[in-house]
Order: sequence, then C-alpha cells, then structure tokens
Amino acid sequence: MPSAITLFAYAAGLVLTLCLAAWLTPRAWWRRANARAAAVLACGTVLLGGLLHALLGPGPAPQAAALPLAQAAMPVAGASYRVRDHLNLRDDVGVNARRLAVVPAGTLVTVTGAYQGDWWRVSAVVDGRRREGWASSLWLRRADERGSSLF
Repeated sequence: MPSAITLFAYAAGLVLTLCLAAWLTPRAWWRRANARAAAVLACGTVLLGGLLHALLGPGPAPQAAALPLAQAAMPVAGASYRVRDHLNLRDDVGVNARRLAVVPAGTLVTVTGAYQGDWWRVSAVVDGRRREGWASSLWLRRADERGSSLF
C-alpha cells in the first residue's frame, strides 16, 4: 500500500499537470479525449508526482546503519569458519585459478585477513598438511554460527 506522502505527491502532480496543460497547450487539444491528451496527463503526472515525492518523501536511510553489516561481511584475520560443502582451495582468485586442494565439508579454516570481493585467503589442514589459498566465502559459515556443525 502506498504511503500517504506518495498518494499526495502523485495527486498534486496530476493537479499541477492539469493546470499546466490548460495554460500551456492549445484548447483544441482538450475538446475530445485523444491519445495525445492522455500521454500529456500520464507523463506530466508521473514526472511531477515523482519530483514531489522525491522532495517530500523520506530521505535515504542513514549510512551508519549499513556500516555494521558491511563490516560483518569482511573477513577478520584469525577468525575460524566452517566449510559448508566441499571447497576448492585455489592458488588465485576466481573459479579458473588452479585448484590446490579440496577441503572437505565440516573442516575448520582460518582466515588470513586478505580478501578480494567474495574470495578470502584461508588456511586449512587438508590430508594432514596445512594448506593456504583462496576460497569463495559463499561456502564458509562462522564456526560459532548456529547449526554450522550439522554436516
């Protein structure tokens, strides 16, 4: 359901469009209903109503509220994550990079702190050897996340 401000803005846009159309266009345009008149009313209402809504409507959400979420998605050096499903450990960022090892589901990995977008540099023990490489963070869950140990 549109808010009261939205309804008011577009109603005012329609009234302003009607006033401007009566003042700026020839009277002959308005003697009969036609496509040109409908287009003028529709476009004017959308443009003026949108402008009024932008001026009167609520401002953008404060950026401070989005900051903790963005920081929560950043890898923290030394933090432990559990592998959600078998994970390819790669020598570089991207799915085309050479695969170093496959980390089994449920394995704990440690983040080094380096990242490029969704790709994080991690360290894991695979087949008894400590391996370090790049992994997609989409397959990692915080070790303390509820349900992360159910694999």
